[in-house]
Amino acid sequence: MTHSTDRKVPPLRPLARLVWVSFRDLAVAAGPLLLATVIAIGAAYWLVRPAPPETVTLSAGPNGSIFRLVAEKYAKILARSGVTLRVLPSEGSLDNLKRLIDPTQRVDVGFVQGGVSRGGPVEGLVSLGSMFHEPLALFYRRGRAANRVSDLRGKRIAIGREGSGAHALALTLLKANGIEPGGKTVLVALDGQEAAKALISGKVAAAFLMGDSATPPTMRALMRTPGIRLFTFAQADAYVRRFPYLNRFDLPMGAFDLGRNLPPRDIHLIGPTVELVAREHLHPALSDLLIEAAREVHGGSGLLQRAGEFPAPREHEYRLSDDAKRYYTSGKRIFYRYLPFWLATLTDRLLVAALPIVVLLIPGLKLVPTLYRWRIRSRIYRWYGILISLERKMLAEPSPEERRGMLRRLDDIEVEVNKMRMPLAFADQFYVLRDHIRFVRERYTTAAEAA
Repeated sequence: MTHSTDRKVPPLRPLARLVWVSFRDLAVAAGPLLLATVIAIGAAYWLVRPAPPETVTLSAGPNGSIFRLVAEKYAKILARSGVTLRVLPSEGSLDNLKRLIDPTQRVDVGFVQGGVSRGGPVEGLVSLGSMFHEPLALFYRRGRAANRVSDLRGKRIAIGREGSGAHALALTLLKANGIEPGGKTVLVALDGQEAAKALISGKVAAAFLMGDSATPPTMRALMRTPGIRLFTFAQADAYVRRFPYLNRFDLPMGAFDLGRNLPPRDIHLIGPTVELVAREHLHPALSDLLIEAAREVHGGSGLLQRAGEFPAPREHEYRLSDDAKRYYTSGKRIFYRYLPFWLATLTDRLLVAALPIVVLLIPGLKLVPTLYRWRIRSRIYRWYGILISLERKMLAEPSPEERRGMLRRLDDIEVEVNKMRMPLAFADQFYVLRDHIRFVRERYTTAAEAA
């Protein structure tokens, strides 16, 4: 009996389906990897190493104070790198520390003298290093020579405004000498020019002055004012032993003015160092810029310091930041040494963004050819699975009607196979599959005709 299929197989044009590359399969194989890499690059670029802000806020001191003058010098240096240093006036060290601790205050860094934290909470704050010495200047009206702070008991004393470092240190030293607020000694919250005027006019017998709230001209004027003396701390060594954040300074006779012999005798002073304290999230690039500015401003020699002594990586109440440790150990990062700040920042961020390429993309690209080959072969293998299943049904001695349906299904398989887009590299497997389809058709067409 002669069998013919009910459907005429359309002419085959397998070469029309052969391509150099199957871009669809390539996209499926490489797409997830590329997407993951792009996301990782974006996350690294913005989160791991965000761009440094263009403005940084520093809490300094009153207008004209040493803190304010130093901050203005920093601002000029940072401006050369395109960074704006916003300088906020304050009452002094203690006020600066309170602003840094308060999360509602928009302050990034501040000058804080040693000892003002008094063991209070300083979590979230780090030091960029000690910047300069800040000696305590205690001026008093000439009379019976004062050799000890306790000699001021019962007098009227200007101790600086609340919030200043002078105020905090004055209270500490007076308490150590048995003088506390509320006693016979009258403590007046005056500082700077007001304290100097009160001392000259006789409204107070002594005045504690420090650079965070008093101006250099004010202190120089007091040095030259008849009837006013600069207190010498005869017990300087004892103060330094008792309060570790204090240092001793010796001013030789005539250090300020040789012609007028000011001071007229050797003076022993005490005082803390001033640290540049920052919130711990300060950008590393800004940390480097601030320390670099401090080195330019404070790196020289003076009456109270040696050349190169400051800034220094000294830890007192605040831990030294990791970025500051790295700077003091090895200097600026390499890009910032040779490139303009903006270009170094961009290069630094791009380098961080390149990390996902090394970690994800390069190893992942080695898997793409394997995934690509697997996708192409899986389509060929799928048709082999269908072909084998159909052949098994034909071996089960189907009825003539079932056999004709199977042969029609075989024709459909061949049509679908010839519609596949097949890369030329897999053309041999494609043609082998077509030959196997033809082999199965011929075998069972012959069997059907014989039946």
